[in-house]
Amino acid sequence: MSLQIADTVKFGVQGMCLPRDPAQTNWEPDLRNCSELLTILENYGFDSFWSGDHIAFVSPIVDPLTLIAWASAKAPSLEFGTAIYLLPLRHPVPVAKQIACLDQICEGKFTFGVGVGGEYEKEFEACGVNVSDRGARLTDSLHVIKKLWSGEKVSHSGISANFTDLKLEPTPYKLKQPPIWAGGRSKAALKRAAKLCDGYISYVVTPEMFAKSIKMIEEFYLEENSEERSFDTAHHIFVRLDNEYEKSFDLASEQLSQRYGMDFSGPTKKYVALGPKENVTSFFSDFIDSGVRNFVIDFAGPENQRNEQAEIFGSEVLPLLREINV
Repeated sequence: MSLQIADTVKFGVQGMCLPRDPAQTNWEPDLRNCSELLTILENYGFDSFWSGDHIAFVSPIVDPLTLIAWASAKAPSLEFGTAIYLLPLRHPVPVAKQIACLDQICEGKFTFGVGVGGEYEKEFEACGVNVSDRGARLTDSLHVIKKLWSGEKVSHSGISANFTDLKLEPTPYKLKQPPIWAGGRSKAALKRAAKLCDGYISYVVTPEMFAKSIKMIEEFYLEENSEERSFDTAHHIFVRLDNEYEKSFDLASEQLSQRYGMDFSGPTKKYVALGPKENVTSFFSDFIDSGVRNFVIDFAGPENQRNEQAEIFGSEVLPLLREINV
C-alpha cells in the first residue's frame, strides 16, 4: 500500500459545552463541566480532545479555536484538533495566523481537521460566501495556509485570497506544519485529502464505506506519486453506552435528532455504536479493521450525561480496545 497508516490506534473525545444555566435567556457555556471532561480524559488515558465548528447552527457551538486554546492549558497531556473546521467560511490568511499561534500554544500537538460544511446554508449567506463555491474555496485556502506556514515571503492569487510578498510570523511550533486532515465523502473531497492533506477523517459512514474511501484516496494519490508516504486515518464516531440496546438507541436518536434538526433515527441505527460495552467494542473493532487509526468519540444521548458516558467508556471499553491493539 502506497499510503502507510500507523499501527497505533488513538482515542479522543469531541468536547461540547453544556449551557451554564438552562433557565438563562442568553446561552452561556458551562466551562466547569467541560473542565471535568478534560480531567476524565487525562485520568482514563484518552489521547486527545476535539471540537466541532459552525458560525451559526440549530444549536449553540463555542468557537473551536477559542475552546481548544483554553483546553490546552487545562489538560497539557492531551493532543488537540478540530473535527471539523469550516474553512470556506473564513479568509485563509487570518486563519493561518490563528492556527500557527494555536499550534504554538499546544506545543505542536494540534491537528487541523477541515471540511466544506454546507448543511446549514444560512451561515454561508451570513459570511458572504456562495455555498456552491465552498469546495473550491477550501482547496484554494489550503494552498494559502500551507504557503504562509513556510515562514518565507510568499504570494498567492485565487478565489480565497490575493497578496504578494507576505511573510507570516509566528510560524507553527518549531517550524513543523500541523497535520491537516480533510473530511467529506465526495470524490472531490477524497481527491483533496490525497493531494493536499496529511490525513482523512470520516463521518456517518460504515466500516465498508470507510475502506472504500481510503482505497479511492490511495488511487488519487498514485495519479501523481509513486513513493510511499505516511497518512493519518480517522473517524468521528457517535457512541451511547447502556446495558439495553433499545434504551441506548432511543436516547441517542432523540438527542441527535434535536441536535441536527432532523429525524436521525435511521442514521442512529446505522452509524452509532450502541448498547453494552461488548457491542460498542465490536463496533470500534470493525472500523479498526477497515483502517481507522484515530477515533473522535462523540457521546450521544442526554447532554448532561456526556461526562458520565466518557467515564464508563474510559473504564470499561477503552481497556478492551487497548488490549485488542497492543
